[in-house]
Amino acid sequence: MKLPDLFIQRTRSLLETSYLDLEKALEDPSPVSVRVNNKKANYCPSDRKVLWCDDGYYLDERPLFTADPLFHAGVYYVQEASSMFLQQIVQMFFSRAETVLDLCAAPGGKTTLLAQNLPEGSLLVSNEINRSRAMILAENVIKWGNPNVIVTNESPASFKKLPGFFDAIIVDAPCSGEGMFRKDPGSIEEWSIQNVQQCVIRQKNILEEAWDSLKPEGILVYSTCTYNREENEENIQWACDHLGAELLRPEIDAFEGIVQSDYGLRFYPHRIEGEGFFISVLKKTDENTSQIRIKEDKKLLKVNKSVDYCAKVMHPEAYEIIETNQQLTAYAKKHIAKSFFISKELNCLVNGVTLFDIKGKDIVPHPQFALSKIINPLAFNKVDVDLSTAISFLRKENVFLSDAPKGYLLITYQHQPLGWVKNLGNRCNNLYPQHWRIRMHL
Repeated sequence: MKLPDLFIQRTRSLLETSYLDLEKALEDPSPVSVRVNNKKANYCPSDRKVLWCDDGYYLDERPLFTADPLFHAGVYYVQEASSMFLQQIVQMFFSRAETVLDLCAAPGGKTTLLAQNLPEGSLLVSNEINRSRAMILAENVIKWGNPNVIVTNESPASFKKLPGFFDAIIVDAPCSGEGMFRKDPGSIEEWSIQNVQQCVIRQKNILEEAWDSLKPEGILVYSTCTYNREENEENIQWACDHLGAELLRPEIDAFEGIVQSDYGLRFYPHRIEGEGFFISVLKKTDENTSQIRIKEDKKLLKVNKSVDYCAKVMHPEAYEIIETNQQLTAYAKKHIAKSFFISKELNCLVNGVTLFDIKGKDIVPHPQFALSKIINPLAFNKVDVDLSTAISFLRKENVFLSDAPKGYLLITYQHQPLGWVKNLGNRCNNLYPQHWRIRMHL
């Protein structure tokens, strides 16, 4: 691996005697790790756990994930191991976090981790500024299946509309990517000191724009996948000096190899089984932050009472079924006012769990409902298919289910929902989303 000379010089100064250990580690293969969903009971992809994440596992080799229907069903997510330390942060500091923002969320690793580990009933807003990346984020959130996640496609500055709204904010800041050189060799060619400096400016802007949206005593988690101090410790020092943030120190005694620096935690490939990573935790001490008050706008709510669709939802007492834009969508009653306020103020790609599309007299089950954790699979006719049929379905090809009943069928693989078909007898209409289909030749 040919590293930029200036990167070597700067990182050698940072690591001193252990720099050569880092260079040696970067010649080794990048570890492969996944984090499992609680959709599938007792699913264990390997016997090697990620030490700081209860749901994280290392794989001995990298399989072709695209060829695994369980990946498309959201049974697991491919995530770099170091970044899974966010689970420890949640356990230490998020016990009272009811409303959380993942500000720079695509493609969805930290969002899906948060969705599974936040206190029960929390509302998570997951945002991405880039439209195409936001669409990927929305897909991954839907496949993960947790109901109380809103996906938005906005700039960080847009969240100034929500002063004092969030109990916690995660800023996984866009960075120069030094910690990913081994995993993504193309990032080496993109590295320059100018890019580092531009990242610092962008990161400070993001922190400043997000800060107003945090409640007093709220928690902000800042992370990067880079090594240099400018994008890491110096940004945190700046936040303490200019935003009035208080630095909090996570407990790491149980995790050998993680380095405690003056303003955060560092993960190095030569010390842990993972890539380069930095994470820091801040608390907002300003008690004078204005806080927006959310009132329910009843004009937005049109409740469909004609059919008891709640019977097809796991916990109907916790959800309101709303008819809007020719769709029936389930919203958590606890957060319905917030959900509709966010829809009014921000561009939402996902908000609530869409259950059905209303097409004339036909009620068509929605792909999000199939993958959601609130579905009651017993309420539908199901067909558990083999691997070949599952791949055909995920390619959005024709599938033939000659012995299955007619009508809408829930397609499952190893009893994990993948989506819907409408069985017409002689053929099936495949209702898998066109933009999700497998395009790779397998």
